[in-house]
Amino acid sequence: MNEDAPAEPLGAIFRRLIGATGPISLMHYMGEANARYYSSRDPLGSAGDFVTAPEISQMFGELIGLWLADMWINAGREQPVHYVELGPGRGTLAADALRAARRYGLEPSVHFVESSTALKDVQLATVPGAQWHHDLSTVPLYGPVLVVANEFLDALPVRQLVKTPEGWRERMVVPEGERFVCVAGSQPMDAAVPEARRGAADGTIIETCPGAAATVYEVAGRLVEQGGAALFIDYGHDQVRDGSTLQAVRAHLKVDPFINPGEADLTAHVDFATLAPIVQSRGCKWLGTVPQGRWLRELGIEARAEALARIAPQHAGAVRAAMDRLIGEGQMGALFKVMGLAAPGWAGGAGFHG
Repeated sequence: MNEDAPAEPLGAIFRRLIGATGPISLMHYMGEANARYYSSRDPLGSAGDFVTAPEISQMFGELIGLWLADMWINAGREQPVHYVELGPGRGTLAADALRAARRYGLEPSVHFVESSTALKDVQLATVPGAQWHHDLSTVPLYGPVLVVANEFLDALPVRQLVKTPEGWRERMVVPEGERFVCVAGSQPMDAAVPEARRGAADGTIIETCPGAAATVYEVAGRLVEQGGAALFIDYGHDQVRDGSTLQAVRAHLKVDPFINPGEADLTAHVDFATLAPIVQSRGCKWLGTVPQGRWLRELGIEARAEALARIAPQHAGAVRAAMDRLIGEGQMGALFKVMGLAAPGWAGGAGFHG
């Protein structure tokens, strides 16, 4: 077998599978598409398909590092302490956060939960000494954990249920011409719909993300057992809503998620409204879910931007433009949310009310 031969297009594999066994779930489609996508490339930066906040400005990671250091100091500076990042990208956020935290005595062991072999070499160059894990199960079970997940939950596969005249059905995927389309499945799914929402109008779509729920459940449990704090940062909503939010991005442009699966980044908005009760069900402190712009302002991003502009006046315009992109209401400031978690006995963190 020629290992250098290009992989068979995922769309062809899907067509063959569906032809043999019938429609596949949207969750299956999205999961396989993203597994192929992330295993085969570095998608970040101007040369990739999308840019995340750490790539926009060092201020983002620095303020996260200061938040973590503040939480750890207020909890008594317990050792050993672990920095754990889910989906660390190129390691840029970790490098910026750890550099800022080090000034206040926080020098944790570093653990990356990463499945992309394409990104591991980049991460090693950015954060030497990091340890890799396929999932949280092998992260140390002793000492506080400081968990960061920036734009991680949005790439986990979603399940969609649609209300039909016959009741609730899961949305399935079948080929149609050159692309794929969603159709209602044949199996009744009414039992999976919260009772308060079962009477919705025909055509209503409910979107859930089992992987996001499981991740938050596991992190909250770790915080209760070991101590620590966590930040989940992503685009999404903090109120219950209906409809599909599935989208695809390639080369910084939105594209059809049902053409060429595995060649674009498929994501969906994070339903933060359903995650808060999961945190609380574990006995973990939910600090709140707030807009990214407000959170960064309360942590002092404007003062930090001015300081950077004074240090390098030739870059002052770029620094302010990056800050505006991170906190602007029409950019990332409102759409992106920050959800904070803390162990029982740990203080509430800066940027969260209550």
